[in-house]
Amino acid sequence: QLQLVESGGGLVQPGGSLRLSCAASGSTLDYYTIGWFRQAPGKEREGVSCISSSGSRTNYADSVKGRFTISRDNAKNTVYLQMNSLKPEDTAVYYCAADTRIKYYSGRLLGREYDYWGQGTQVTVSS
Repeated sequence: QLQLVESGGGLVQPGGSLRLSCAASGSTLDYYTIGWFRQAPGKEREGVSCISSSGSRTNYADSVKGRFTISRDNAKNTVYLQMNSLKPEDTAVYYCAADTRIKYYSGRLLGREYDYWGQGTQVTVSS
């Protein structure tokens, strides 16, 4: 079965950068929309970004537009989230997720539409 593993999280100062990776095994990601989500303690899960199966289309939450970039390398079965100009409010556990059921790219950032999830990686932005 499909497994997703996030990596690249850590502690960074405000204004710094991190690059998260989502590596898949057990199945190819070629046909799946992939999303990044985040959740901070006491907060609801929020969508961050998503990318179509080919990588030709992307969507971002307003809070990260211009700062984050999602990309994918299907040959490596990996999706990335480049995070620049990080802010304390970006602190959260970040999850990648695959939508293996909906057969078109909607650009929506709705967690309920994603059926496979990674374990998450902690991102902490603090001085």
